[in-house]
Amino acid sequence: MAEILKKLDQRMPKVTFRDLEATTSAKHSKAALLNRKDSYCVGDHLTVRLDAYDHLGRRKKYGGDFLRARIYSSHLKAGASGLIEDYRNGTYLVNFTLFWRGEVRVSILLIHPSEGVSALWAARKKGYGKIGFTGQFLNGTSDVFTKCGFNITTEEEQCEYLDERDQEAFYCVKPKHVPCEAFTHLKSHNKPVSYLTALEKSLLYRNNTGIEIPQTFGAIQVLSCNRSETWAREKCRTGMESTLPSGYVLQNAWHPDFCSLSDFSTTDQVHACLKKKMVYLMGDSTLRQWIYTLAEKVKTLKFFDGHGKGVFRTHLIMDPERNTLVQWKRHGHPFVTLQLYSVKDHEYVAHAIDRVDGGENTVVAITLGQHFRPFPIHLFVRRLLNVREAILRLHLRSPSTRVIIKGENIREMYIDPERLGDVNGYPQNLVTRDIFQGLNVGFIDGWDMSIAYGINHVHPASHIVWSQIIMFLTYIC
Repeated sequence: MAEILKKLDQRMPKVTFRDLEATTSAKHSKAALLNRKDSYCVGDHLTVRLDAYDHLGRRKKYGGDFLRARIYSSHLKAGASGLIEDYRNGTYLVNFTLFWRGEVRVSILLIHPSEGVSALWAARKKGYGKIGFTGQFLNGTSDVFTKCGFNITTEEEQCEYLDERDQEAFYCVKPKHVPCEAFTHLKSHNKPVSYLTALEKSLLYRNNTGIEIPQTFGAIQVLSCNRSETWAREKCRTGMESTLPSGYVLQNAWHPDFCSLSDFSTTDQVHACLKKKMVYLMGDSTLRQWIYTLAEKVKTLKFFDGHGKGVFRTHLIMDPERNTLVQWKRHGHPFVTLQLYSVKDHEYVAHAIDRVDGGENTVVAITLGQHFRPFPIHLFVRRLLNVREAILRLHLRSPSTRVIIKGENIREMYIDPERLGDVNGYPQNLVTRDIFQGLNVGFIDGWDMSIAYGINHVHPASHIVWSQIIMFLTYIC
């Protein structure tokens, strides 16, 4: 773990600033096309040079700005992300692959200046205090509430809920005369805690977030040049390495760059794939969207009433005629929500994987990330390493079991940047790719897909979720 954290630390900027005028300004920065031509061909590369300037018009001498680069054609409902190379001297090169023909435009956003990124990264290391947890215990017929969390400073007696094997621990202040086993429900809340200074916070206001960087060029023309927009590739299968960018959107449909998708345009094709499948979805609400979208698209999949309460209960849909079962279960601590949810079905993903029998008709899909953003990143890294070991154990006893990892989505720009912003998600996305690299898993790059579609919502529209599901189905069939 130490090596992973060190590598992440080296990638994140470390900048001290005392003057807002000295921070990166989107308005004064400049984006110029390096390889300008009258027209381009499908498959060509487009390179944009970005030079960062501060608010006084002075050239920046260091990098680390949090940028988002995208090409798009609105009338074609098309988009793709760009690969950003940071030279750490105020200059960036952004490389785009021209995947489709037509008029293409470039967008480069300054999400946060490097000074803000550095402040957020430093703040994230300072503790668990931004989120509080409230536990509900049952004392006879009465409910008792108490403080819970990963790190509680108190002289009062505590209940320790420890997973000794994986060294995952959670604590609650023990209510008087109530046993620790009476812990039934949990919820969270934002605490009035910030590890940022007032100056650092001013950099992260909504009106400073996601600002378009001016260009010296407009739309470009891309011709087919007798090149197909969908060239032949091997079908997506587990074990393949996902590229960057991982694909593109055209006519609102996702097209991976490193493999080809199977055809699931009819319900019969989806039925054939899911027949006899046991699908276990483990993670957050962005995977819970899969179960809702599947039930909406495939009418034979019906929800089973498990008599649980709340949206965070375990969800189950079944098609008895085809012996298909799809289950969604939330991941273990932390789960950040104002709603009370039962801890009686609490389970860390690594242990849930250990309980899977496996087999050629068994599939596991995992998404972790959003609920870890408010906490020190070593918590997330340890969790991923534990999941990695569980996948290795699963493949030892059942090599034919398919495992799919979905990376986390980008989310709303107006969200609290210190707790949930994409600067916290970005290093998690990097480390997710690194930790699962080399395993026989399929990877669905939720981050890259979000940028390509041009969305800023943690819960994307159903057609985007369906694009994720089509890639999932291709991996497993």
